[in-house]
Amino acid sequence: MNFTLFKHELFASLKLFIIILAVLMLYIVSVIYMYNPEMTDTLKKLTETMPEMMAAFGMTSIGDTLIEFLSTYLYGFLFMILPMVFSIMLANKLIMGYIDNGSMAYLIATPNTRFKIVLTQALFLIISLFTLLAVTTLVMIVFAEVLFPNELDITALLLLNFGLFLLHFAISGFCFLMSCSTKDLRTSYAYSAGIPIAFYLIEALSNMGGSLDKLQYITIYSLFDSVQLIQQNSSCWWMLGTLFLIGLLCYSLAIRFFVKRDLHL
Repeated sequence: MNFTLFKHELFASLKLFIIILAVLMLYIVSVIYMYNPEMTDTLKKLTETMPEMMAAFGMTSIGDTLIEFLSTYLYGFLFMILPMVFSIMLANKLIMGYIDNGSMAYLIATPNTRFKIVLTQALFLIISLFTLLAVTTLVMIVFAEVLFPNELDITALLLLNFGLFLLHFAISGFCFLMSCSTKDLRTSYAYSAGIPIAFYLIEALSNMGGSLDKLQYITIYSLFDSVQLIQQNSSCWWMLGTLFLIGLLCYSLAIRFFVKRDLHL
C-alpha cells in the first residue's frame, strides 16, 4: 500500500465523509429521541394511514424494543441509501476520476506499480466505509444510553451493523469494479449508481407485498435481513458470508481489470 497516496485521499475525501456522517448522526439522534410512547402512537397512526408506502421502506412494524424500533426506522431506508451514495461517489473518484481528468498518468509515472495504486485505493474505500459505519454505531450506542439507559441490546446492534457493513462492502466492491473497468466517468456512474439504486427500488416494491414480493430475491438487499440478525438466527450467517464473497470477488476483479486494462493515457 502507498501511504502517501492513502494520506492524500484521506484529506481529499474528508468533506464527503463529514457530510454523510453529519446527516447520519442527525437522523440517528432524531430517531432515538422518537422512541417514546407518545411518538410511537403517532408513528402507528402514520403506518395505518399509508401502509403500502411505509412498507416500501421496511417500516411496517414499530417493534417492542429499542433495537427493533431502530431497525424499522433506520435500516429500511437511511442506512441503505446514504452509505450507498458514499460508496458510489468515492469509488468513482478513486479510480475513474483520476482517469477522466488525466491525473492517473502522473500516478502511474511514479515508482509505484498499478497493483499497488489500485490496492491502495481499494483499501482506502473499504476502510473509509468501515470507519463511517463504526462511528455511526458508536453514536447510536452513546445516544441510546444517554436517553434510554440499558434499553439497547448492544450485541444485537453490533451484529446488525456488521451485516450492514458487509452489505455495503459488497455494494462498494461493485462500484469499485465499475470504476476500474468502464471506459469513462459517465459510464462508470451510470452502472455503479444505476444498478444498486434499481435493486433498492425493486426491494422497495417487493416490500409492498402482493404479487411483487418475489422480486426481493433478485436483489442483493435480500441478503441483509435485519430481523434475522437481531434474533441471531443461524440462517443469517450464510447471508453474511455471501455478501462477503460478493464484495471480495468484486474487489478482486476490479484490481485485475485495472492492472490489465489499456488506459490510453
